[in-house]
Amino acid sequence: MYGLEKKPQAGFEFDLEKELKGNPTKIKELMKTADEKIQEIKSTLRQGAQSEEYDNFGVLLHGYSALQRVLNRLATKKK
Repeated sequence: MYGLEKKPQAGFEFDLEKELKGNPTKIKELMKTADEKIQEIKSTLRQGAQSEEYDNFGVLLHGYSALQRVLNRLATKKK
């Protein structure tokens, strides 16, 4: 019917994706930095910390993991 056709929707993009699109060197730098931070946080968690710090490090770990997923998605995305 007129006006009732479903229009194709564009996929969701994070602001970071829009900013880094077409800049593979910056993506690699951010991936390296995120990986280093994750390793530091994991080693700190293995050593043990107070419960409040432990929770904060856990939140940071999840944040850096999410950043890595977005960066991997950008790196493997076909242009």
